[in-house]
Amino acid sequence: MRTSVMLMSMGEINGSPATARDLERLGLTNYGHFTSMRVEEDGGVRGLSLHMARLSRDCKIVFGAELDTDRVLGYVRQAVNQHTGAFTVRVTIFDPDLTMGNISDPAEPQVLVTTRPAGQMLAPPLTAKTFNFSRDLPLVKHIGLFSQMQLRRAAQISGFDDAIFVEADGRVCEGATWNLGFVDCDGVVVWPDAPALPGVTMRLLQIAHADAVKIPVTRVMLSDMRAAFATNVSIGVRTIKAIDDVRFSTDDSTLDLMRKIYSELPSERL
Repeated sequence: MRTSVMLMSMGEINGSPATARDLERLGLTNYGHFTSMRVEEDGGVRGLSLHMARLSRDCKIVFGAELDTDRVLGYVRQAVNQHTGAFTVRVTIFDPDLTMGNISDPAEPQVLVTTRPAGQMLAPPLTAKTFNFSRDLPLVKHIGLFSQMQLRRAAQISGFDDAIFVEADGRVCEGATWNLGFVDCDGVVVWPDAPALPGVTMRLLQIAHADAVKIPVTRVMLSDMRAAFATNVSIGVRTIKAIDDVRFSTDDSTLDLMRKIYSELPSERL
C-alpha cells in the first residue's frame, strides 16, 4: 500500500517565493548542492557554522563561485520566521539559468530555502545491505541522488531498510544518506576511512568524542565489530542491527554514550 507523504514547501529563492519555472529548471538540469539542518523547538541548530562552511566550500567546487553565507543565513531566517516546533530546513544552491546546453557558462548561484517537518530522532534500529558503489564527488553534498536512491530501493526490495556503499577494494564507506560508524570489541568508536560525505553530525561527534579512531573497515571486518550506527541531522545517532548477514548488538553502552554526547551538544541560534 502506498503511504502518504508530507511535501516540502515550494520555498523561497533569494527571499522571494519560488516559482514553478524556477523549480522546473532545478528539476530538469539537476545541478547544484545543498545542506539540510534540523531546527529544534528552541530555534537552535547543531553545527550551524559547519553547515554554512559546507555550503561555501561546495559552491567553490560545484560553481567556482564564492558564496555569501551571511546572505544565506538572512534568507533562511526569513523563510523560517513563522515556523514553530522542530522542523528541517534545506538550503539548495543552484543557478536556474544553467541548463544542459550551457552548463559551462559562468554561474550566478541562487539560494533556495525549503522546509519540511522534522523526522523522528529515536528511530528504531535499521538493517542495511551492502553494494559495490563509488559515489560521484563524495566530498560534495550534491543534488544528484539517483544512484543512492536506486540502491536504497534495491535494498528495500531485498528486505533491508537501506543501502551501504562499498569501494572496489572492499572498504565500507557510508549509507545512502548518512554516515556510518562502528564500535569495536573494546568499545572504541571506529569511523571508516573511505571516500564519504563529511557529514555535519559525524563531524560534531568526532570533535566531541576525540577517543574515536578512523581506520579502513572492510566487509570481512564487519563481524569483528560489536555495534554499528548511522548518523545524520535527521536521526542523530541511529542503531544498525544488521549489515547483510552480520548482526550487531542493539543494546550497547557506547551507542548510549554517543547519543548522550549528541543530545548535549550546544546548538547555535539560527
